[in-house]
Amino acid sequence: MASTGAAAGVRDGGELHVMMFPFLAFGHISPFAQLARKIVAVGDVRVTFLSAAANVPRIKAILGGSPAATVAVLRLPHVPGLPEGAHSTAEVDADGAELLKIALDATRPQVETLLASLRPDVILFDFATPWVADAARPLGVKAAHFSVFSAVCEAYLTVPAHRLVGDFASAPEGFPPSSPLATGVPAYQSADFAYMYATFHGMPCVYDRVEAGNAASDALVFKTCAEMEGPYIEYITAQHGGKPVLVTGPIVPEPPQVTGDDDRWSTWLSTFPDNSVVYAAFGSETYLSSAAATELLLGLESTKLPFLTVLNFPKGTDAEAELNKCMPPGFDERVKGRGAVHTGWVQQQRILQHRSVGCFVNHAGLSSVVEGLVAGCRLVLLPMKTDQFLNAALFARELRVGTEIARRSVDGWFSREDVRDAVAAAVAGDGGEESRWREFFMDDAVQKTFVRDFVDGLRKLKG
Repeated sequence: MASTGAAAGVRDGGELHVMMFPFLAFGHISPFAQLARKIVAVGDVRVTFLSAAANVPRIKAILGGSPAATVAVLRLPHVPGLPEGAHSTAEVDADGAELLKIALDATRPQVETLLASLRPDVILFDFATPWVADAARPLGVKAAHFSVFSAVCEAYLTVPAHRLVGDFASAPEGFPPSSPLATGVPAYQSADFAYMYATFHGMPCVYDRVEAGNAASDALVFKTCAEMEGPYIEYITAQHGGKPVLVTGPIVPEPPQVTGDDDRWSTWLSTFPDNSVVYAAFGSETYLSSAAATELLLGLESTKLPFLTVLNFPKGTDAEAELNKCMPPGFDERVKGRGAVHTGWVQQQRILQHRSVGCFVNHAGLSSVVEGLVAGCRLVLLPMKTDQFLNAALFARELRVGTEIARRSVDGWFSREDVRDAVAAAVAGDGGEESRWREFFMDDAVQKTFVRDFVDGLRKLKG
């Protein structure tokens, strides 16, 4: 599978200075920082990264210590209802995440000052701060909206044509007819997508923020490539009147560093044969209800395979108490020696790359799917919200990567048998498409070409 990216252009004209300003969620911060690390490695590129103080250590770790990437700290103003010192969605509940948008809006004077003093060539901003483009324009700074979501999500949920549809059950006009989503989505997914139009604390809804940012920006940027999402990229370009659409490639993460926690899980995993363990995890901010988590655990138990499950819970809850609610009666004794359930952070990449892990049950988050494929795992997809539903359709039904767990169309319910059957199907498959995409993601020359082409696109945007 060869890259269809444009040939490398002329890379002169001096240093390119890129400012990056992601939303205060690590599902957004991490892709921005991973991209920053990759573009500074091209050479003659400097990055200034904007975020709140508490996020800086993790950002610097992702940036990898390059002197060409620095972090400028923003002071978050006090917002009533937002806990003091909360600097990311990892520290707040769902309402707190909405209040963080208010806090970010209030940093506009600081961002304007940094833009005026540093004069970057381009600023990449996130969905929550469409005003960045207006702040950059008088200074001659180009602004590009960088979406950390797949192109299919933009194409289905936030293109201008969707305002004409009225709801999310149907695809917008002109949507790629070859897509498995062309005929619409089940009722439970459409109901979930209604969040895009929901307003909180008198603020613009997500759809309006995205639309405003797209309209005001000089270019749109997506964490994807034509090989994965060509028809959706073309549709988005047409929807925005031919505005430049740049792609970064899938941004394959760097190999993780070894930590002390690795020893615990590495030792446990090493007791099992190669490719025999099912690893189930759903990211740090995707939560299963107690009933759904119980069905998941019973389904994994019924596979008769060894498994490691990581379940996390919303901020402010007693994680251990919530975990106990999910545990079926007698479960611990029945799976003793072959099943483990954990709550809290783990080094996911290292677990996935362990020789004994062969199957990855996940929420279809874009980064998780890429990590699973790079690690050589068979994928089982259990999406729980918004972008995850669309990612699952893209990978399982269009790219033939992974197996979706069957769901009830009305409410999205799944049973233990559905979990068991999906794992069995994934493990029994030949893994041909997973292997093909793994080779593509692991092709260093291809991935570096994506990044170089992206930097060339930014230089062209700069003018």
